[in-house]
Amino acid sequence: MTNPIPQAVLFDLDGTLLDTAPDLGAALNQVLASEKRPLVSAEEYTPLASHGSAGLLRYAYGDEFDQRRDELRSAFLSAYAANIAANTKPFHGVRELLQQLQQRSIPVAIVTNKPHALTAQLVPFYQEFAHIQVVISGDTLAVAKPNPEPLLHAANLLRVDASSCWYIGDAERDIEAGRRANMFTVLARYGYISATDQPEIWGANAMIDHPAELLELWSD
Repeated sequence: MTNPIPQAVLFDLDGTLLDTAPDLGAALNQVLASEKRPLVSAEEYTPLASHGSAGLLRYAYGDEFDQRRDELRSAFLSAYAANIAANTKPFHGVRELLQQLQQRSIPVAIVTNKPHALTAQLVPFYQEFAHIQVVISGDTLAVAKPNPEPLLHAANLLRVDASSCWYIGDAERDIEAGRRANMFTVLARYGYISATDQPEIWGANAMIDHPAELLELWSD
């Protein structure tokens, strides 16, 4: 099935463009090690990486996280910021996909729930993102995904109608936000989806297992 060419393509960041799990997991384990607690394996933390610091810390600390939220998040974010791009890389095929979109003159934006301070620190490490002018972080507006406003704001900055945009993400909140913004939604199944997730019921318009598959969803 082919679809009309989008007027703009919006991407989530963690788990969609960048494989940030190694550095997020390292930050989590640094916090745990400082308290002489058992570390969390990559197999455990990788599927949780799209849930950010809160999701990772809640997994490691359980109910204790709620009592120590501010303290633990501060320690985590400090550890993460210190080594934010040590082992983070674009997913295989992302560089080529962005090049193809640029060649087709299709504008691109990033809409993430990552705090601006971290997004602004991380994105410049990757030359393939240099042409992306619109980057919306989790605290750019008063609301974040699954609220559709960050996506609508990105479309407005790109000067395109939201209904002509596509949004690609790997989490249920991404698909919900995209649907509420009346965008064509694409689930990145190569991202951080856990064994207990049920992505087939999230309502995405399409699913891809590799970034290159995005281009196969429309006809030039």
